[in-house]
Amino acid sequence: MSDALAPVLSRIDSDLEGALERLFELLRIPSISTDPANKDDCLRAANLLVSHLASLGAEAELCPTPGHPMVMGKIGSGSPHLLFYGHYDVQPVDPLALWDHDPFEPFIGEQNGEKVIRARGASDDKGQLMTFVEACRAWINEHGELPCTITFFFEGEEESGSPSLIPFMEANREKLAADIALICDTSMVSPGVPSIASQLRGMLKEEFTLKGPAMDLHSGHYGGPALNPLREISKLVASFYDEDGRVTIDGFYDGVHEVAPEQLAQWENCGFDETEYLENAGLSVAHGEKAYSTLEQQWSRPTLEINGLWGGYQGPGTKTVIPAEAHCKITCRLVGDQDPDVLRKALRAHVEARLPVDATVEWDLDLEGNPAAVMNIARPEFEAARQALSDEWNREAVFAGMGGSIPIAGYFTTILGLDSMLIGFADDDDRIHSPNEKYGLNNFHKGIRSWARILDALSKA
Repeated sequence: MSDALAPVLSRIDSDLEGALERLFELLRIPSISTDPANKDDCLRAANLLVSHLASLGAEAELCPTPGHPMVMGKIGSGSPHLLFYGHYDVQPVDPLALWDHDPFEPFIGEQNGEKVIRARGASDDKGQLMTFVEACRAWINEHGELPCTITFFFEGEEESGSPSLIPFMEANREKLAADIALICDTSMVSPGVPSIASQLRGMLKEEFTLKGPAMDLHSGHYGGPALNPLREISKLVASFYDEDGRVTIDGFYDGVHEVAPEQLAQWENCGFDETEYLENAGLSVAHGEKAYSTLEQQWSRPTLEINGLWGGYQGPGTKTVIPAEAHCKITCRLVGDQDPDVLRKALRAHVEARLPVDATVEWDLDLEGNPAAVMNIARPEFEAARQALSDEWNREAVFAGMGGSIPIAGYFTTILGLDSMLIGFADDDDRIHSPNEKYGLNNFHKGIRSWARILDALSKA
Protein backbone atom coordinates (compact mmCIF):
# COMPACT_ATOMS: atom_id res chain seq x y z
CA MET A 1 0.00 0.00 0.00
CA SER A 2 1.35 3.41 -0.97
CA ASP A 3 1.98 6.15 1.57
CA ALA A 4 -0.65 8.29 -0.17
CA LEU A 5 -3.35 5.60 -0.13
CA ALA A 6 -3.30 4.60 3.55
CA PRO A 7 -4.66 7.90 4.96
CA VAL A 8 -7.32 8.00 2.22
CA LEU A 9 -8.64 4.61 3.31
CA SER A 10 -8.65 5.74 6.94
CA ARG A 11 -10.62 8.84 6.02
CA ILE A 12 -13.17 6.72 4.12
CA ASP A 13 -13.67 4.57 7.22
CA SER A 14 -14.09 7.55 9.55
CA ASP A 15 -16.50 9.37 7.19
CA LEU A 16 -18.81 6.44 6.37
CA GLU A 17 -21.73 8.08 8.20
CA GLY A 18 -21.25 11.26 6.19
CA ALA A 19 -21.10 9.27 2.95
CA LEU A 20 -24.37 7.54 3.89
CA GLU A 21 -26.07 10.86 4.64
CA ARG A 22 -25.08 12.18 1.21
CA LEU A 23 -26.29 8.99 -0.47
CA PHE A 24 -29.60 9.05 1.42
CA GLU A 25 -30.21 12.64 0.30
CA LEU A 26 -29.92 11.46 -3.31
CA LEU A 27 -32.02 8.34 -2.70
CA ARG A 28 -34.89 10.42 -1.32
CA ILE A 29 -35.40 12.04 -4.73
CA PRO A 30 -37.85 9.99 -6.90
CA SER A 31 -35.92 10.53 -10.13
CA ILE A 32 -38.01 8.16 -12.27
CA SER A 33 -36.99 9.12 -15.79
CA THR A 34 -39.76 7.32 -17.68
CA ASP A 35 -42.62 9.17 -15.93
CA PRO A 36 -43.23 12.80 -17.02
CA ALA A 37 -44.66 13.47 -13.56
CA ASN A 38 -41.14 13.10 -12.16
CA LYS A 39 -39.42 15.53 -14.50
CA ASP A 40 -38.75 18.05 -11.73
CA ASP A 41 -37.43 15.26 -9.49
CA CYS A 42 -34.90 14.26 -12.14
CA LEU A 43 -33.79 17.87 -12.33
CA ARG A 44 -33.43 17.99 -8.54
CA ALA A 45 -31.26 14.87 -8.56
CA ALA A 46 -29.08 16.30 -11.33
CA ASN A 47 -28.64 19.59 -9.48
CA LEU A 48 -27.71 17.75 -6.30
CA LEU A 49 -24.97 15.89 -8.17
CA VAL A 50 -23.71 19.16 -9.64
CA SER A 51 -23.39 20.50 -6.10
CA HIS A 52 -21.52 17.36 -5.00
CA LEU A 53 -19.03 17.70 -7.84
CA ALA A 54 -18.61 21.41 -7.16
CA SER A 55 -17.87 20.61 -3.50
CA LEU A 56 -14.94 18.51 -4.74
CA GLY A 57 -13.60 21.50 -6.65
CA ALA A 58 -14.68 20.15 -10.04
CA GLU A 59 -15.79 22.36 -12.91
CA ALA A 60 -19.35 21.04 -12.71
CA GLU A 61 -22.25 21.84 -15.02
CA LEU A 62 -25.84 20.87 -15.70
CA CYS A 63 -26.16 20.07 -19.41
CA PRO A 64 -29.69 20.34 -20.85
CA THR A 65 -30.95 17.76 -23.35
CA PRO A 66 -34.37 17.29 -25.02
CA GLY A 67 -35.07 14.97 -22.10
CA HIS A 68 -33.47 14.91 -18.66
CA PRO A 69 -30.17 16.75 -18.15
CA MET A 70 -26.69 15.30 -18.15
CA VAL A 71 -24.26 16.20 -15.38
CA MET A 72 -20.62 16.76 -16.20
CA GLY A 73 -17.60 17.78 -14.19
CA LYS A 74 -13.82 17.73 -14.54
CA ILE A 75 -11.11 17.84 -11.92
CA GLY A 76 -7.38 17.17 -11.76
CA SER A 77 -4.43 17.57 -14.08
CA GLY A 78 -2.40 14.39 -13.72
CA SER A 79 -2.26 11.26 -15.82
CA PRO A 80 -4.19 9.16 -16.68
CA HIS A 81 -7.40 10.92 -17.64
CA LEU A 82 -10.39 8.80 -16.57
CA LEU A 83 -14.00 9.22 -17.70
CA PHE A 84 -16.43 7.96 -15.05
CA TYR A 85 -20.03 7.17 -16.04
CA GLY A 86 -23.08 6.51 -13.88
CA HIS A 87 -26.80 7.30 -14.02
CA TYR A 88 -28.96 9.11 -11.48
CA ASP A 89 -32.39 8.06 -12.78
CA VAL A 90 -34.24 5.06 -11.38
CA GLN A 91 -36.89 2.55 -12.36
CA PRO A 92 -40.59 3.02 -11.46
CA VAL A 93 -41.59 1.50 -8.14
CA ASP A 94 -44.75 -0.32 -9.29
CA PRO A 95 -46.26 -2.45 -7.89
CA LEU A 96 -46.04 -0.25 -4.80
CA ALA A 97 -48.08 -2.68 -2.71
CA LEU A 98 -45.20 -5.20 -2.82
CA TRP A 99 -42.79 -2.82 -1.10
CA ASP A 100 -42.30 -3.34 2.63
CA HIS A 101 -41.50 0.37 3.07
CA ASP A 102 -41.53 3.74 1.30
CA PRO A 103 -39.16 3.21 -1.66
CA PHE A 104 -37.89 6.79 -1.40
CA GLU A 105 -37.27 6.87 2.34
CA PRO A 106 -33.93 5.06 2.65
CA PHE A 107 -32.88 3.26 5.81
CA ILE A 108 -30.42 0.64 7.03
CA GLY A 109 -32.12 -2.75 7.34
CA GLU A 110 -30.93 -6.30 7.65
CA GLN A 111 -30.96 -9.34 5.38
CA ASN A 112 -29.48 -12.71 6.25
CA GLY A 113 -27.58 -11.14 9.12
CA GLU A 114 -26.00 -8.43 6.96
CA LYS A 115 -26.77 -4.71 7.05
CA VAL A 116 -28.28 -3.40 3.82
CA ILE A 117 -29.37 -0.04 2.43
CA ARG A 118 -33.06 -0.19 1.45
CA ALA A 119 -34.42 2.19 -1.21
CA ARG A 120 -35.18 2.45 -4.90
CA GLY A 121 -31.89 3.24 -6.61
CA ALA A 122 -29.75 2.00 -3.71
CA SER A 123 -28.03 -0.50 -6.00
CA ASP A 124 -29.07 0.70 -9.46
CA ASP A 125 -27.33 3.09 -9.75
CA LYS A 126 -27.17 5.82 -7.11
CA GLY A 127 -25.35 3.74 -4.52
CA GLN A 128 -22.81 2.59 -7.06
CA LEU A 129 -22.35 6.07 -8.53
CA MET A 130 -21.71 7.52 -5.08
CA THR A 131 -19.02 4.95 -4.24
CA PHE A 132 -16.85 6.66 -6.85
CA VAL A 133 -17.78 10.20 -5.84
CA GLU A 134 -16.99 9.42 -2.20
CA ALA A 135 -13.64 7.86 -3.11
CA CYS A 136 -12.73 11.08 -4.92
CA ARG A 137 -13.94 13.11 -1.95
CA ALA A 138 -11.65 11.19 0.41
CA TRP A 139 -8.61 11.70 -1.86
CA ILE A 140 -9.26 15.44 -2.14
CA ASN A 141 -10.03 15.94 1.56
CA GLU A 142 -6.84 14.11 2.48
CA HIS A 143 -4.40 15.39 -0.14
CA GLY A 144 -6.08 18.42 -1.68
CA GLU A 145 -6.06 16.77 -5.12
CA LEU A 146 -6.66 13.54 -7.00
CA PRO A 147 -3.85 11.28 -8.20
CA CYS A 148 -5.13 11.63 -11.79
CA THR A 149 -7.58 13.60 -13.94
CA ILE A 150 -11.25 12.66 -13.87
CA THR A 151 -14.21 13.68 -16.00
CA PHE A 152 -17.55 12.78 -14.42
CA PHE A 153 -20.46 11.96 -16.74
CA PHE A 154 -23.85 11.27 -15.16
CA GLU A 155 -26.92 10.43 -17.25
CA GLY A 156 -30.60 10.87 -16.34
CA GLU A 157 -32.30 8.62 -18.91
CA GLU A 158 -30.59 5.23 -18.65
CA GLU A 159 -33.73 3.57 -17.29
CA SER A 160 -35.88 4.95 -20.11
CA GLY A 161 -33.81 4.01 -23.16
CA SER A 162 -31.25 6.86 -23.19
CA PRO A 163 -32.86 8.81 -26.06
CA SER A 164 -30.61 11.84 -25.54
CA LEU A 165 -27.36 9.95 -24.97
CA ILE A 166 -25.96 9.42 -28.47
CA PRO A 167 -26.67 12.95 -29.75
CA PHE A 168 -25.15 14.40 -26.56
CA MET A 169 -22.01 12.28 -26.83
CA GLU A 170 -21.59 13.12 -30.51
CA ALA A 171 -21.94 16.83 -29.75
CA ASN A 172 -19.54 16.71 -26.78
CA ARG A 173 -16.69 14.50 -27.98
CA GLU A 174 -14.02 16.95 -26.82
CA LYS A 175 -15.48 17.34 -23.32
CA LEU A 176 -15.73 13.56 -22.97
CA ALA A 177 -12.22 12.79 -24.26
CA ALA A 178 -10.17 10.62 -21.90
CA ASP A 179 -7.74 7.68 -21.81
CA ILE A 180 -10.22 5.06 -20.59
CA ALA A 181 -13.85 4.96 -19.39
CA LEU A 182 -14.98 3.58 -16.04
CA ILE A 183 -18.54 2.30 -15.55
CA CYS A 184 -20.00 1.41 -12.15
CA ASP A 185 -23.34 -0.22 -12.98
CA THR A 186 -22.54 -3.93 -12.63
CA SER A 187 -22.53 -6.68 -10.03
CA MET A 188 -20.08 -9.10 -8.50
CA VAL A 189 -20.11 -12.65 -9.79
CA SER A 190 -20.76 -13.91 -6.26
CA PRO A 191 -21.03 -12.17 -2.86
CA GLY A 192 -17.59 -10.96 -1.80
CA VAL A 193 -15.95 -11.82 -5.12
CA PRO A 194 -14.80 -8.57 -6.80
CA SER A 195 -15.34 -8.66 -10.54
CA ILE A 196 -14.36 -6.78 -13.67
CA ALA A 197 -16.59 -7.38 -16.68
CA SER A 198 -14.70 -8.82 -19.64
CA GLN A 199 -17.66 -9.04 -22.00
CA LEU A 200 -21.28 -7.90 -22.28
CA ARG A 201 -24.07 -9.41 -24.31
CA GLY A 202 -25.72 -7.22 -26.91
CA MET A 203 -29.45 -6.82 -27.45
CA LEU A 204 -31.98 -7.15 -30.24
CA LYS A 205 -35.61 -6.17 -29.59
CA GLU A 206 -38.44 -7.33 -31.83
CA GLU A 207 -42.22 -7.26 -31.73
CA PHE A 208 -44.83 -8.53 -34.16
CA THR A 209 -48.58 -8.92 -34.56
CA LEU A 210 -50.04 -11.94 -36.33
CA LYS A 211 -53.35 -11.06 -37.99
CA GLY A 212 -56.01 -13.50 -39.10
CA PRO A 213 -59.78 -12.90 -39.38
CA ALA A 214 -61.11 -9.44 -40.17
CA MET A 215 -62.65 -9.22 -36.70
CA ASP A 216 -63.05 -11.29 -33.51
CA LEU A 217 -65.26 -14.26 -34.35
CA HIS A 218 -67.89 -16.20 -32.41
CA SER A 219 -66.21 -19.48 -31.48
CA GLY A 220 -69.47 -21.39 -32.04
CA HIS A 221 -70.10 -20.04 -35.53
CA TYR A 222 -66.45 -20.13 -36.68
CA GLY A 223 -64.71 -22.55 -34.29
CA GLY A 224 -63.01 -25.14 -36.52
CA PRO A 225 -63.04 -23.43 -39.93
CA ALA A 226 -61.45 -20.19 -38.75
CA LEU A 227 -57.73 -19.51 -38.47
CA ASN A 228 -56.96 -18.78 -34.81
CA PRO A 229 -54.03 -16.31 -34.49
CA LEU A 230 -53.27 -17.43 -30.92
CA ARG A 231 -52.89 -21.03 -32.02
CA GLU A 232 -50.71 -20.03 -34.98
CA ILE A 233 -48.49 -17.69 -32.98
CA SER A 234 -47.97 -20.50 -30.45
CA LYS A 235 -46.72 -22.73 -33.27
CA LEU A 236 -44.36 -19.99 -34.43
CA VAL A 237 -42.92 -19.52 -30.94
CA ALA A 238 -42.43 -23.26 -30.54
CA SER A 239 -40.56 -23.35 -33.86
CA PHE A 240 -37.83 -21.05 -32.48
CA TYR A 241 -36.23 -23.85 -30.43
CA ASP A 242 -35.21 -27.48 -30.72
CA GLU A 243 -35.35 -30.08 -27.94
CA ASP A 244 -31.80 -29.27 -26.79
CA GLY A 245 -32.56 -25.59 -26.23
CA ARG A 246 -30.83 -24.34 -29.37
CA VAL A 247 -32.40 -21.59 -31.46
CA THR A 248 -33.42 -22.93 -34.88
CA ILE A 249 -33.37 -19.69 -36.89
CA ASP A 250 -31.05 -20.03 -39.89
CA GLY A 251 -27.78 -18.19 -39.23
CA PHE A 252 -28.62 -17.41 -35.61
CA TYR A 253 -25.22 -18.61 -34.37
CA ASP A 254 -23.16 -16.87 -37.05
CA GLY A 255 -20.49 -14.85 -35.26
CA VAL A 256 -20.74 -16.83 -31.99
CA HIS A 257 -17.36 -18.01 -30.69
CA GLU A 258 -16.53 -20.73 -28.21
CA VAL A 259 -14.90 -19.57 -24.99
CA ALA A 260 -11.16 -20.20 -24.76
CA PRO A 261 -10.24 -23.05 -22.35
CA GLU A 262 -8.15 -20.77 -20.12
CA GLN A 263 -11.09 -18.38 -19.78
CA LEU A 264 -13.42 -21.25 -18.92
CA ALA A 265 -10.96 -22.43 -16.28
CA GLN A 266 -11.04 -19.00 -14.63
CA TRP A 267 -14.84 -18.94 -14.72
CA GLU A 268 -15.01 -22.34 -13.08
CA ASN A 269 -13.03 -20.98 -10.12
CA CYS A 270 -14.70 -17.59 -9.79
CA GLY A 271 -16.95 -18.51 -6.87
CA PHE A 272 -20.18 -18.81 -8.86
CA ASP A 273 -22.72 -20.96 -7.02
CA GLU A 274 -25.01 -22.54 -9.62
CA THR A 275 -27.44 -23.98 -7.08
CA GLU A 276 -27.85 -20.68 -5.24
CA TYR A 277 -28.17 -18.77 -8.53
CA LEU A 278 -31.01 -21.04 -9.67
CA GLU A 279 -32.71 -21.24 -6.27
CA ASN A 280 -32.82 -17.43 -6.05
CA ALA A 281 -35.12 -17.59 -9.08
CA GLY A 282 -37.18 -20.52 -7.78
CA LEU A 283 -35.54 -22.96 -10.20
CA SER A 284 -33.82 -26.31 -9.77
CA VAL A 285 -32.10 -26.83 -13.15
CA ALA A 286 -30.89 -24.69 -16.05
CA HIS A 287 -33.20 -24.69 -19.07
CA GLY A 288 -30.93 -23.32 -21.81
CA GLU A 289 -28.66 -25.09 -24.29
CA LYS A 290 -27.95 -28.53 -22.88
CA ALA A 291 -24.35 -28.63 -24.14
CA TYR A 292 -23.30 -25.63 -22.03
CA SER A 293 -22.96 -24.92 -18.32
CA THR A 294 -25.23 -22.48 -16.52
CA LEU A 295 -22.46 -19.87 -16.42
CA GLU A 296 -21.75 -20.27 -20.14
CA GLN A 297 -25.46 -19.95 -20.91
CA GLN A 298 -25.56 -16.71 -18.94
CA TRP A 299 -22.31 -15.10 -20.15
CA SER A 300 -21.22 -16.46 -23.49
CA ARG A 301 -24.23 -17.88 -25.34
CA PRO A 302 -26.89 -15.96 -27.31
CA THR A 303 -30.56 -16.26 -26.43
CA LEU A 304 -33.99 -15.68 -27.89
CA GLU A 305 -36.54 -14.98 -25.18
CA ILE A 306 -40.31 -14.49 -25.43
CA ASN A 307 -41.05 -11.48 -23.19
CA GLY A 308 -44.75 -11.21 -23.92
CA LEU A 309 -47.36 -13.31 -25.74
CA TRP A 310 -51.00 -12.29 -25.75
CA GLY A 311 -54.27 -11.87 -27.63
CA GLY A 312 -57.99 -12.37 -27.28
CA TYR A 313 -60.10 -11.80 -24.20
CA GLN A 314 -58.13 -10.88 -21.05
CA GLY A 315 -60.93 -10.01 -18.60
CA PRO A 316 -62.62 -12.08 -15.87
CA GLY A 317 -64.72 -15.04 -16.81
CA THR A 318 -65.09 -16.36 -20.35
CA LYS A 319 -65.73 -14.72 -23.68
CA THR A 320 -66.15 -17.24 -26.48
CA VAL A 321 -64.24 -15.54 -29.27
CA ILE A 322 -61.56 -16.39 -31.77
CA PRO A 323 -59.34 -13.28 -31.70
CA ALA A 324 -58.55 -11.36 -34.86
CA GLU A 325 -54.88 -10.98 -33.91
CA ALA A 326 -52.17 -12.12 -31.49
CA HIS A 327 -48.99 -10.40 -30.35
CA CYS A 328 -45.45 -11.36 -29.42
CA LYS A 329 -42.53 -9.43 -27.86
CA ILE A 330 -39.02 -10.86 -28.24
CA THR A 331 -35.53 -9.96 -27.06
CA CYS A 332 -32.33 -11.64 -28.16
CA ARG A 333 -29.12 -11.39 -26.14
CA LEU A 334 -26.17 -11.33 -28.52
CA VAL A 335 -22.55 -12.41 -28.12
CA GLY A 336 -19.32 -12.33 -30.10
CA ASP A 337 -19.70 -10.87 -33.58
CA GLN A 338 -23.44 -11.40 -34.00
CA ASP A 339 -24.87 -8.58 -36.13
CA PRO A 340 -28.26 -7.37 -34.82
CA ASP A 341 -29.35 -6.12 -38.27
CA VAL A 342 -28.55 -9.44 -39.96
CA LEU A 343 -30.21 -11.35 -37.14
CA ARG A 344 -33.36 -9.23 -37.36
CA LYS A 345 -33.73 -10.15 -41.04
CA ALA A 346 -33.21 -13.84 -40.24
CA LEU A 347 -35.80 -13.76 -37.44
CA ARG A 348 -38.39 -12.09 -39.65
CA ALA A 349 -37.68 -14.49 -42.51
CA HIS A 350 -38.19 -17.43 -40.14
CA VAL A 351 -41.62 -16.13 -39.09
CA GLU A 352 -42.80 -15.09 -42.54
CA ALA A 353 -41.83 -18.45 -44.08
CA ARG A 354 -44.15 -20.22 -41.61
CA LEU A 355 -47.26 -18.09 -41.94
CA PRO A 356 -50.35 -20.12 -42.82
CA VAL A 357 -52.80 -19.08 -45.52
CA ASP A 358 -55.00 -16.14 -44.41
CA ALA A 359 -52.43 -14.94 -41.86
CA THR A 360 -50.31 -11.81 -42.17
CA VAL A 361 -47.62 -10.37 -39.93
CA GLU A 362 -47.00 -6.76 -38.95
CA TRP A 363 -43.60 -5.80 -37.44
CA ASP A 364 -42.76 -2.97 -35.06
CA LEU A 365 -40.42 -0.73 -37.06
CA ASP A 366 -39.09 1.38 -34.17
CA LEU A 367 -37.08 -1.20 -32.24
CA GLU A 368 -33.29 -1.09 -32.19
CA GLY A 369 -30.41 -3.43 -31.42
CA ASN A 370 -26.80 -3.25 -30.36
CA PRO A 371 -23.97 -5.77 -30.70
CA ALA A 372 -22.06 -7.42 -27.87
CA ALA A 373 -19.07 -5.68 -26.29
CA VAL A 374 -15.75 -7.35 -25.50
CA MET A 375 -13.35 -5.50 -23.18
CA ASN A 376 -9.67 -5.06 -23.96
CA ILE A 377 -8.43 -6.76 -20.80
CA ALA A 378 -4.89 -6.89 -22.22
CA ARG A 379 -4.52 -3.20 -21.33
CA PRO A 380 -2.32 -2.80 -18.22
CA GLU A 381 -5.04 -0.78 -16.47
CA PHE A 382 -7.19 -3.90 -16.20
CA GLU A 383 -4.60 -5.92 -14.32
CA ALA A 384 -3.78 -2.92 -12.10
CA ALA A 385 -7.46 -2.58 -11.19
CA ARG A 386 -7.82 -6.33 -10.67
CA GLN A 387 -4.93 -6.36 -8.21
CA ALA A 388 -6.31 -3.33 -6.37
CA LEU A 389 -9.67 -5.09 -5.96
CA SER A 390 -7.95 -8.27 -4.79
CA ASP A 391 -6.08 -6.32 -2.12
CA GLU A 392 -9.25 -4.69 -0.80
CA TRP A 393 -11.47 -7.77 -0.73
CA ASN A 394 -8.75 -10.27 0.34
CA ARG A 395 -9.94 -12.48 -2.48
CA GLU A 396 -8.61 -12.85 -6.01
CA ALA A 397 -10.65 -10.57 -8.28
CA VAL A 398 -11.87 -12.13 -11.53
CA PHE A 399 -12.55 -11.10 -15.11
CA ALA A 400 -16.16 -12.17 -15.52
CA GLY A 401 -18.66 -12.26 -18.34
CA MET A 402 -22.02 -10.56 -18.01
CA GLY A 403 -25.38 -11.76 -19.19
CA GLY A 404 -26.85 -8.28 -19.43
CA SER A 405 -26.37 -5.44 -21.89
CA ILE A 406 -24.90 -2.02 -21.09
CA PRO A 407 -25.03 -0.08 -24.37
CA ILE A 408 -22.97 2.83 -23.02
CA ALA A 409 -19.84 0.64 -23.15
CA GLY A 410 -20.33 0.19 -26.89
CA TYR A 411 -21.05 3.90 -27.39
CA PHE A 412 -17.81 4.83 -25.64
CA THR A 413 -16.01 2.71 -28.24
CA THR A 414 -17.90 3.72 -31.38
CA ILE A 415 -18.36 7.42 -30.58
CA LEU A 416 -15.37 8.30 -28.39
CA GLY A 417 -12.88 5.57 -29.31
CA LEU A 418 -12.53 4.58 -25.64
CA ASP A 419 -12.09 1.20 -24.02
CA SER A 420 -14.32 0.69 -20.98
CA MET A 421 -13.65 -0.91 -17.62
CA LEU A 422 -16.82 -2.06 -15.82
CA ILE A 423 -16.52 -2.53 -12.08
CA GLY A 424 -19.51 -2.76 -9.77
CA PHE A 425 -20.29 -3.92 -6.26
CA ALA A 426 -23.92 -5.01 -6.50
CA ASP A 427 -25.09 -8.50 -5.60
CA ASP A 428 -27.39 -10.57 -7.79
CA ASP A 429 -30.09 -10.54 -5.11
CA ASP A 430 -30.24 -6.72 -4.84
CA ARG A 431 -33.69 -6.78 -6.49
CA ILE A 432 -32.89 -4.01 -8.91
CA HIS A 433 -35.99 -3.03 -10.96
CA SER A 434 -38.10 -4.88 -8.36
CA PRO A 435 -39.79 -4.02 -5.07
CA ASN A 436 -37.58 -3.86 -1.96
CA GLU A 437 -34.34 -3.01 -3.73
CA LYS A 438 -31.28 -3.11 -1.49
CA TYR A 439 -27.51 -2.54 -1.55
CA GLY A 440 -25.20 -4.13 0.97
CA LEU A 441 -23.76 -1.62 3.44
CA ASN A 442 -20.46 -3.48 3.30
CA ASN A 443 -20.56 -3.34 -0.51
CA PHE A 444 -21.06 0.43 -0.36
CA HIS A 445 -18.22 0.88 2.14
CA LYS A 446 -15.78 -1.45 0.40
CA GLY A 447 -16.87 -0.06 -2.96
CA ILE A 448 -15.61 3.37 -1.89
CA ARG A 449 -12.37 1.86 -0.61
CA SER A 450 -12.01 -0.15 -3.82
CA TRP A 451 -12.26 2.91 -6.04
CA ALA A 452 -9.70 4.71 -3.88
CA ARG A 453 -7.32 1.80 -4.40
CA ILE A 454 -8.07 1.70 -8.13
CA LEU A 455 -7.37 5.42 -8.54
CA ASP A 456 -4.05 4.92 -6.79
CA ALA A 457 -3.21 1.88 -8.94
CA LEU A 458 -4.22 3.49 -12.24
CA SER A 459 -2.13 6.59 -11.49
CA LYS A 460 0.89 4.26 -11.44
CA ALA A 461 -0.08 1.87 -14.27
